[in-house]
Parts: sequence; C-alpha cells; structure tokens
Amino acid sequence: MPERFEQFVAGRLDRLLRYATALTCDPHLAQDVVQEVLLRAQARWQRISAMHAPESYLRRMVTNEYLSWRRLRAARNIAATHSTLDEIGTPTADHAHRYAERDAMRGRIARLPRKQRAAILLRYYEDCTDEEIAEVLGCATGTVRSHISRALSTLRAGETRLSVTEALS
Repeated sequence: MPERFEQFVAGRLDRLLRYATALTCDPHLAQDVVQEVLLRAQARWQRISAMHAPESYLRRMVTNEYLSWRRLRAARNIAATHSTLDEIGTPTADHAHRYAERDAMRGRIARLPRKQRAAILLRYYEDCTDEEIAEVLGCATGTVRSHISRALSTLRAGETRLSVTEALS
C-alpha cells in the first residue's frame, strides 16, 4: 500500500530541505523550491507514490526546479554575496581554522555553475552513482563525469585541504 503524502513529507522533509539548502546555498530559497515541489507533488501523489523510488523522484523535482525555475538571478546574487563577503574580509566569528576552511569551500561551491553544483551535491551529499545523477540532470553519464571533473578542478584551485564531503556536512 503506497504511503500517504502527509506521512511521506513528515518522514523526509528535513532531508529534502537539507539537500535543497546545499544545492541553492540559501535556506530561504531552498524552502521556496521545496515548497513549490511539494505543492506539485501533492497534486500528483497517487501516481508518484506508486513509483519504485518516490523520494528519488522528488529529489529530481527539487533539482529541476532549482535548475530551471526563474531563479537564475537569485543564483547570481548568491555568488555575488560570497564575493562581497570575501572583499569585506574574513569573518571573525569562527575561531576554528576548520570552520574557516569549510566556509571557504562552501563559497567556492556556491560559485560553481548550477549543473556542476548539482552534480557535485548529488555525488558527495546524496551519494548517487553517475547513472542516477544523469537521470536527475537529464543528461548522459559522460556529461555527468565531465561536470564533476570540471567542478572538482575548480574546487581544487582553492587553497584549503578540506574535501567536498566535509564542506557539505
């Protein structure tokens, strides 16, 4: 028997919000994206709940909503915000070097192109395979590997020793 929509959301809302927050680099934007996706999913829940992996389907909906919705301007603002913060100076609230490295890595992740950021998050945050990422992004597995390779090259250009996985945790 398929799970009711309310039960599904109660059990997985936190995970969807964490994924969307990591994807958008903005908790308010993430809430908007997840809310929009859940509204659409609720109307189609009978069909979605009958699928093999409804959570994966909703994750794909979140990713697509972020990639295609009218939020291109918001994504540019996020990158600009990180640039502005870098110009102002390093934050003094974090006294631990590890936190500063994590923040720097998150800033570089925020400046990645949207598809590269999505591929990195799906690989290192959601632990998806190339095939699963290709399905979510709607591209070939070779394109996924290219997105990840380019993103990692960009992230390695920074000077921190922190891994992508540690930055996202």
